[in-house]
Amino acid sequence: MRDRVERLHRGLLIALLIVMSIELVAVLYKQQWHHAFLLLCISMLSLFPVILHRQYSITITAEFQILTVVFVFAALFLGEIHSYYDRLWWWDIALHASSGLLLGLLGFLLVYVLNENERIGLSLQPRFVALFAFTFAVAIGTLWEIFEFSMDRNLGLTMQKPMFGDDSGLTDTMWDLIVDVIGALIISLLGLWYMVRKKRSFIDLWIQKFIARNPRLFRNRH
Repeated sequence: MRDRVERLHRGLLIALLIVMSIELVAVLYKQQWHHAFLLLCISMLSLFPVILHRQYSITITAEFQILTVVFVFAALFLGEIHSYYDRLWWWDIALHASSGLLLGLLGFLLVYVLNENERIGLSLQPRFVALFAFTFAVAIGTLWEIFEFSMDRNLGLTMQKPMFGDDSGLTDTMWDLIVDVIGALIISLLGLWYMVRKKRSFIDLWIQKFIARNPRLFRNRH
């Protein structure tokens, strides 16, 4: 199963990089510099886990990498470059809901790993781990909205999408934050349920995989 998931991740990453490389040639030919910059950013984000592994010997589970690559591709490549935000009114809301789930999961995994690492010495109750995951995801979502506002105001972009007749972007921002909160809350509650009830779930499986793939991070200093 592990080999199959990793092969799927490699195949998906290679396919997306090929598509984006072809697209990069096209936008450079058309002198669409903004789209070219976005494509380079997407490629760097897609390859970040590989760089992290080579530089710091930290291995991210293939399942999380697949979700992240698909999300980045959908948000920047399809959303920004191919205007899915304009074509499908629900595209932005769906992606922000997904980002809330991903960021909540990332926050939960981060603090859970730190909490379980004997070298660090944290001892947090399950409800505080869940609270950190929730606030981490909401904080990142808020920072992203500030980034969108700054880009629109200073560079004349349209990252904040008009919704329901509101051209100011306020409605878009509020819906983005609402679905960020919902996604983060779902993951936080699932993580809390796992820690309290000790029920096996995909969160438990991903945590155990991360520990198994990065044993040096969990060695006792003694």
